[in-house]
Amino acid sequence: MTTHQTALVTGANKGIGFETARRLAQQGFTVWLGCRDQSRGEAAAKELADDGDVRFIRLDVTDTASIQAAQEHIAEQSGALDVLINNAGIALGDQEGPPSTVGSETIKKTLDVNFYGTLHVTQAFLPLVRKADAGRIVNLSSSMGSLTLLTAPEQPLAPFGMAYAYATSKTLVNTLTGWFATELKDTPVKVNSVCPGFNATDLNGNTGTQHPAEGAKVVVHAATLPADGPSGSFFDAAGPVRW
Repeated sequence: MTTHQTALVTGANKGIGFETARRLAQQGFTVWLGCRDQSRGEAAAKELADDGDVRFIRLDVTDTASIQAAQEHIAEQSGALDVLINNAGIALGDQEGPPSTVGSETIKKTLDVNFYGTLHVTQAFLPLVRKADAGRIVNLSSSMGSLTLLTAPEQPLAPFGMAYAYATSKTLVNTLTGWFATELKDTPVKVNSVCPGFNATDLNGNTGTQHPAEGAKVVVHAATLPADGPSGSFFDAAGPVRW
């Protein structure tokens, strides 16, 4: 990788994204902290100032003009992007349900952020990632997006209830990971999905069983893979997750 490494983390003003930005900054990265709300983003960047070089960048993953403006600014300031972490996501828990009843608007809102947001950000920033010596793209996924686990006889996902829109969005994120990894297989760029585990964040009403700092560890691991590391993989802290 380049001598001075640069990373972009979307949705990074809180939760796993915030802790990921912290850990990368502590490792010497210049971290662009992507956030759609300027006041919250600037406050988060200020809070992380003692950890290293953390810079706020306004980025709304549902707004293509915002994505393009952020890309142009980072291109001007950094030239290349060593690490892109697609962390921004939503879960509309109170509107969720099984596929027989969940509303189409809930599905649309969820896909707009979790799937289309990831796609559009990756498309926009890929040219900068390719300029890095060995770019890394990390997509935040979930074991709930695993079709193998969903259809397993023991039904391991049953305790998480019916969250069709969210789970579907993460299945699609995994598809993106596979296709981008295939497209980039002859380059130094590595693209992986990671499940950070069940973290206490706003996404789940802070009901998670571990601190977001724990979830950030697997994200940072994927962001700093060596040249012989995997691409087109899906894993969590314990190892590979079944697609």
